[in-house]
This record gives sequence, structure tokens and C-alpha cells, in this order.
Amino acid sequence: MPASRDDLMTFFKDLEIEVTTTDHDPVFTVAESGDLHDRIPGGHTKNLFVKDKKGRLFLIVLLHDAEVDLKKVHQIIGGQGRVSFGNADLLMEVLGVEPGSVTPFSLINDRESQRVTPVFDAAMMQHEVLNYHPLKNDATTSIAKSDLLKFAEACGHSAAVLVVSEEAKAAGL
Repeated sequence: MPASRDDLMTFFKDLEIEVTTTDHDPVFTVAESGDLHDRIPGGHTKNLFVKDKKGRLFLIVLLHDAEVDLKKVHQIIGGQGRVSFGNADLLMEVLGVEPGSVTPFSLINDRESQRVTPVFDAAMMQHEVLNYHPLKNDATTSIAKSDLLKFAEACGHSAAVLVVSEEAKAAGL
């Protein structure tokens, strides 16, 4: 059974990670979340659940407006051959969330198997506060970037902070 929002909040509390959560209508795309950017400070994000030719899974986390060359990103993240998006069944099996609710917080559901390699874009990590869905797309949880890394580690994942987006490359990060 995947972790619930309450489970996630308890995990944060146990780790002494302070977060703030804002409830809102469900949003399924970055385009639908525009007004939230005005109401909730910090970096707003998108998440790409992808797999490479060998079946290795990656969760690429970037700023909401970041551009990524999906034909070349495998070279940056250490994938074998071009990546493709993981399907809804695989997403639920591994991270315990539905499409539209993908979040780095879903690593809480990959603690045992550790099948997913989290990749955080360097441009995103320039923000002190970052925003993600707390396992469902009807809320947004704000977390300090250092606490995001602490959370990933507590889930058994060493997140790679890499220059993935075109914006990060242009900034020389």
C-alpha cells in the first residue's frame, strides 16, 4: 500500500523537516498551476518519470518552465540509450502515485526496492524553497532545498544534482 499524505507528513516530522502545505483544486499539468505560483512562494516544479533502454528508472525534477532535450538527457543522467516516459502502471507500482501527481516525495514509496534514481536539475536547486505535490495533485507542499536532499537520503536515495535543463546550461551551473 503506497504511503498516504498523512504518512508523508509523519515522515517529515520524524526527520525534523518543516514543510508548509497549501490545499487547492487538483492540477494535472504545469499550465493549470499558474495561479498557484502567485500564491505560493518558491520554485515551482515538474517531474519526469522516465526509463532507459535497459529499464533503469529515473525521476527528473526541474523547474516548471524548464526545457529538456529528451533525445540527449540520457547522456547527462547516466541512462543507457534514449529515455521514454514510464507508463501509469509502472509509476503506480514503483512510486505509488498516479500521473499528474508525480513528485520527489513519492520516493517514500521506493525505500525498499530503490528502483528509481532521482535527478534534481541544478537550476531548480538554486531556489531555497521548492514546491511539490504531497503524493496527490490537490495540494502543494513547500520544502527547503536542503531538506529535500535530506528527505531523499532518508528514503535511501542519493539524489544527483545535475545540469539537465537548457536553463541550467545557459546559466553555466
